Amino acid sequence: MIHLHNVSKFYPPDQTALKGVDLKVAEGDFLFIAGASGAGKSTLLKLLFGAQRCTGGEVLVGGRNMASIGRDGIASLRREIGVVFQDYKLLPRRTVLDNVGYGLEVLGVGIKERRRLALLLLHAMGLEDRADAYPVTLSGGEQQRVAIARALIRKPRLILADEPTGNLDHEMSRRVFDLLLEANASGVTVVVATHNLGMIEELNKRSIVLDRGKIIGDFSQAHSFRGPQ
Repeated sequence: MIHLHNVSKFYPPDQTALKGVDLKVAEGDFLFIAGASGAGKSTLLKLLFGAQRCTGGEVLVGGRNMASIGRDGIASLRREIGVVFQDYKLLPRRTVLDNVGYGLEVLGVGIKERRRLALLLLHAMGLEDRADAYPVTLSGGEQQRVAIARALIRKPRLILADEPTGNLDHEMSRRVFDLLLEANASGVTVVVATHNLGMIEELNKRSIVLDRGKIIGDFSQAHSFRGPQ
């Protein structure tokens, strides 16, 4: 599903975000990406989503070379990806319900079915009473849950989540990860960048550790995870 070979990413004038990254993620896998702020976690996700291109090396997602597929190819790939952004990226002039259902609207799903599926996810997120609210009226944690529901509703092949539980308490974090695990159990590939080391150990999934743009650890089971010393 994902193959990175000797990938580097540099920002001018002299910032190294990723350097010599090799990574394979099979279809249906669940992967945590851990590391301190500035380690390269968000940059790696942006390369997978096509929001940025690598400076060197090769990034393949779903068999597509992200350096050469072009704008139309990226648009097609993104229809197969659900993304949870660190800054949410909700549509300010649409209600919570419409934000969650937006991906299905783009795919041409009828309004009744969009509403039904969106309400189910809002209920799972504890937000059913906020369906008609607008993003500006929500707390950071509520916006985060809306963004997660929006990513899940299309049942994509791949979910990329950047700090999906950063503003949530443990109970809500566990609820979010239960939904990600449920999606993963149905065959969806899930990649999560997170600082939540406790959840990494609790869920017992493969984890890689980034430090200054390099992978310094790759753990097949979370109980082996200790992070950089």
